[in-house]
Amino acid sequence: TRVTAEDVHREGISSITATDVSVAKSMDHVIKLLAIAELTPDDQISVRVHPALILRTHPLAAVRDAFNAVFVEAESAGELMFYGRGAGGAPTASAILGDVVAVARHRTVGALGPRESDYADRAIVPIGQTKTKYLIRLNVADKSGVLAAIAQAFATEKVSIQTVRQTGRGAEAELIIVTHNATEASLSSTVKRLTQMEMVRSVESVIRVEGISQ
Repeated sequence: TRVTAEDVHREGISSITATDVSVAKSMDHVIKLLAIAELTPDDQISVRVHPALILRTHPLAAVRDAFNAVFVEAESAGELMFYGRGAGGAPTASAILGDVVAVARHRTVGALGPRESDYADRAIVPIGQTKTKYLIRLNVADKSGVLAAIAQAFATEKVSIQTVRQTGRGAEAELIIVTHNATEASLSSTVKRLTQMEMVRSVESVIRVEGISQ
């Protein structure tokens, strides 16, 4: 399958707050902007770019500053990581120059046509069908029955809760919920349901949880 830019679901980091970073740290995770391409168990291709929580022990958690990394999970070779500078003046100029040289060579020698592969007939998974864990941070009224009602909202949309952490703040409480694997569509329906509940003051964050923490 030839994946185009339009096939890739994209989200930036503008919605990530200092509180999100602090919550991730308290869970022994970090938040990273990930570009993910994977072959699903049902032989489809999933491609997406978004921020996500990964365990602090994951190799990608140590990638910082001007460095980028590509982490590969191969069937026979196991886990591989390619690491190097990917930002800043010189690394960016090097990448651009490499592209320019490649284009010039193709114009001189003759461009190659698109190559086929054994992935040619595999479908791309719509983002709504993509499955992952999620962290949802809520501000709710601190009174009896709230947790049960929120759990029911998740159950109605068939989203299973893995953990719940609550901290009180006077008349309000913060709930930090981590789900089991759920589809994007089911999670979105759950969040919509939560925003319509009077006891839910606000949905502060919805962040995916990826990697070996699965």
